[in-house]
Amino acid sequence: SSCFFPFWLRGYPKFESVAREVCKSTIAEIKECADEPVGKGFLVSCLVDHRGNITEYQCHQYITKMTAIIFSDYRLICGFMDDCKADINLLKCGSIRPGEKDAHSQGEVVACLEKGLVKEAEENDPRVQVSDQCKKAILRVAELSSDDFHLDRHLYFACRDDRERFCENTQAGEGRVYKCLFNHKFEESMSEKCRDALTTRQKLIAQDYKVSYSLAKSCKSDLKKYRCNVENLPRSREARLSYLLMCLESAVHRGRQVSSECQGEMLDYRRMLMEDFSLSPEIILSCLVRGEKGNVGLNCQQALQTLIQETDPGADYRIDRALNEACESVIQTACKHIRSGDPMILSCLMEHLYTEKMVEDCEHRLLELQYFISRDWKLDVVLYRKCQGDASRLCHTHGWNETSELMPPGAVFSCLYRHAYRTEEQGRRLSRECRAEVQRILHQRAMDVKLDPALQDKCMIDLGKWCSEKTETGQELECLQDHLDDLVSDCRDIVGNLTELESEDIQIEALLMRACEPIIQTFCHEVADNQIDSGDLMECLIQNKHQKEMNEKCAIGVTHFQLVQMKDFRFSYKFKMACKEDVLKLCPNIKKKVDVVICLSTTVRNDTLQDAKEHRVSLKCRKQLRVEELEMTEDIRLEPELYEACKSDIKNYCQNVPYGNAQIIECLKEIKKQLSTRCHQKVFKLQETEMMDPELDYTLMRVCKQMIKRFCPEADSKNMLQCLKQNKNSEVMDPKCKQMITKRQITQNTDYRLNPVLRKACKADIPKFCQNILNRAKDDTELEGQVISCLKLKYADQRLSPDCEDQIRVIIQESALDYRLDPQLQMHCSEEISSLCAEEAAAQEQTGQVEECLKVNLLKIKTEMCKKEVLNMLKESKADIFVDPVLHTACALDIKHHCAAIPPGRGRQMSCLMEALEDKRVRLQPECKKRLNDRIEMWSYAAKVAPAEGFSDLAMQVMTSPSKNYILSVITVGICVLFLIGLMCGRITKRVTRELKDR
Repeated sequence: SSCFFPFWLRGYPKFESVAREVCKSTIAEIKECADEPVGKGFLVSCLVDHRGNITEYQCHQYITKMTAIIFSDYRLICGFMDDCKADINLLKCGSIRPGEKDAHSQGEVVACLEKGLVKEAEENDPRVQVSDQCKKAILRVAELSSDDFHLDRHLYFACRDDRERFCENTQAGEGRVYKCLFNHKFEESMSEKCRDALTTRQKLIAQDYKVSYSLAKSCKSDLKKYRCNVENLPRSREARLSYLLMCLESAVHRGRQVSSECQGEMLDYRRMLMEDFSLSPEIILSCLVRGEKGNVGLNCQQALQTLIQETDPGADYRIDRALNEACESVIQTACKHIRSGDPMILSCLMEHLYTEKMVEDCEHRLLELQYFISRDWKLDVVLYRKCQGDASRLCHTHGWNETSELMPPGAVFSCLYRHAYRTEEQGRRLSRECRAEVQRILHQRAMDVKLDPALQDKCMIDLGKWCSEKTETGQELECLQDHLDDLVSDCRDIVGNLTELESEDIQIEALLMRACEPIIQTFCHEVADNQIDSGDLMECLIQNKHQKEMNEKCAIGVTHFQLVQMKDFRFSYKFKMACKEDVLKLCPNIKKKVDVVICLSTTVRNDTLQDAKEHRVSLKCRKQLRVEELEMTEDIRLEPELYEACKSDIKNYCQNVPYGNAQIIECLKEIKKQLSTRCHQKVFKLQETEMMDPELDYTLMRVCKQMIKRFCPEADSKNMLQCLKQNKNSEVMDPKCKQMITKRQITQNTDYRLNPVLRKACKADIPKFCQNILNRAKDDTELEGQVISCLKLKYADQRLSPDCEDQIRVIIQESALDYRLDPQLQMHCSEEISSLCAEEAAAQEQTGQVEECLKVNLLKIKTEMCKKEVLNMLKESKADIFVDPVLHTACALDIKHHCAAIPPGRGRQMSCLMEALEDKRVRLQPECKKRLNDRIEMWSYAAKVAPAEGFSDLAMQVMTSPSKNYILSVITVGICVLFLIGLMCGRITKRVTRELKDR
């Protein structure tokens, strides 16, 4: 017989003859039924089997009635009793002897067998197993009753009231009532017995798709077309709903044409499997026992992963009813521009994750689904569509519903993103479309560590150990980056690779990008629009970190990324690409970025100092190295050694000072004397570096940015401070910049080592005249201006080399205008300044009034060291009128009229004025005359209280004295008198000697 299960209708011999009469034309059309032998009962069975194809009205009515009779009692099915007799007894499903139960109750026997079949699939080690023959009989009966729910007697009686409540207007036939009831299965008003019966029916469909009439009918041709009913597979596998769905979904994902009716049915049954986990036996088997600490076990996770692939909610979010309901409001507001059911709806929801438009329930449902989608690249429909060619070419993948042990689903995406960020030189890159999708996925996965399978797998222990309290959005990855050196090896590699990837394409950090949106739109939109980032966007954000448009979240995010970059030079993409060959050659085995920068910078400096013919560090690396050096100066935390040395000092003295804009560094400089020894030494070293290369002085460059453009556009970076100093007193100089230049001058004058120009000019003079000070000096601590004071004295004695003399003259001139530039004077005369010259010291603009005040009040000064400093000032002013700003201002006109031809320096102009003062024919300006007389009195007093320390000092005092001619005349007369006395004494002694001999 062509029928799988023929019917044997005992006691009704006329049934077949009536069928032959009523269905004459139908029998002729259906060849299988025409060939059935007469009188065996096979004809009616065949017609029931093919009732869906019967078009003749009377025949259809007759066979429908016959079907209802047959399905009312399983005993009417010939062979069913024989195949399931033992199973009915084993499962205690009731009597098979006629007459023991009424006709209606016989439907319960079939229902009992169905439940036994379902239960067996849901147990690892079933106590009772249904025989294979009975399994086939049960599924065949369910298949034959699939078009009309009246034929499933148990379900019909269980759901009569529910059918009236939910499906009153649904016409019976073609499985429509079943589908209607399935759709209402989880309604609160659905009766429990009907829900159970429906669930059993659904479980049978999951075991054999033919139990669903509409699915089997709608997809029949597609199943055949795409060979989803392959002969060499066991019946149990090919019949499973999951296999059918996977096979047809694979065809859809490959771009093949599947009929709309079949796709509609697939959608319904994918949603059905998604709604009720109990329809998937693997989930029941694997997920009833939870893993340790409440985590889902591996087998359960695999079962859930399989379910997600079967139902494929990535292709249509509506399959996940919980997600659909939770996210409806978000979709209506944030994703209304996307067609309903489009795969990009999920991507849109991910883009709005953790934004104001997202609601909490949707957030949870979305992350739950994305957790599984992220673990199999095929489940993201758009990614699969755009990248299947690349995956096959580069990652050796197979079809959509095939897996490979060599390239498991989770590894394919890793393979794709490795190729996504390859350079053209490295070859074998992704197509443009696929690369864009890989970047989209990476941006979305960065939202939550759970969406990065490799990261969560390798870093589970470290997340618990270091980041258990970091529960806010994006905090877990930041925490892992902060503890990078503490992580286990596998986790460190994963986090390191991800951070390296972020350095090339910071847009992967979606949360940071949202926070920085305003600054990007204003300052970085050009680089943000580039398809290939290559680190430009982060560099732009760093450069604009202190713009007024910058918000706190963006600034914190950018700074955090800078701090993470310090852990490994590979985390700075542009630096890595520019310098990787140089690092391998010159700094092997060095990993931390700050150490690499120091290593390369030292090499560059040594090559420069030694005038090497060819730099060992390549030009492109030197350029990027400069960028890295400048960025590191902005925040003390970017210089780990300095930060570690000064941590306690920052806490004690700069606790409320923000880190950015080099404000902490500036704070430490201002209270340098109070710092701990180690911190003080590090700050001194930093200042020495900054003075050698002022471009590294972040605060100076920031405050004087516009003035540098105005006065020093062509100046070399090493001469920037020198250029600013030369233009400091310009009328158009910005007051804030002028104040900053003065600060740096004060710093330079504390120690000659902080003044590279002076150090070079006086390299021979310093050891010659000031060796005793150098012997007492300690490394990395200031000399408090002692060397410069020593050189000043030698300048007054006119004993310095020309280059050194020029530099000291500039220093004396500047410190004569501003007492703060003379550290020795400020240190020794602080009390006198505050008591005698408080008003002058409080002046906003220093013009030498404090120094003048101290000179005028010289007699009132009690402290010996202060008195000595003031006397030194007087001594210096004799050597050059330019170092006495008050006198120079008062006598400017007289110098022009009477001393214009006399070059400045070595006291020449001062001697000229003194001679003019003594010459009664010359009339000096009253103010100049008064100031000169004051100076003469001061010098006279200075000579009394500070006698010459040696012959050279005495000679210098005479030569620079206003009464030089008189003194020289007196000295000459004295020498002549001594000579004559000597001659006289010589004659007397000779005479005495001769008289002694004569005796």
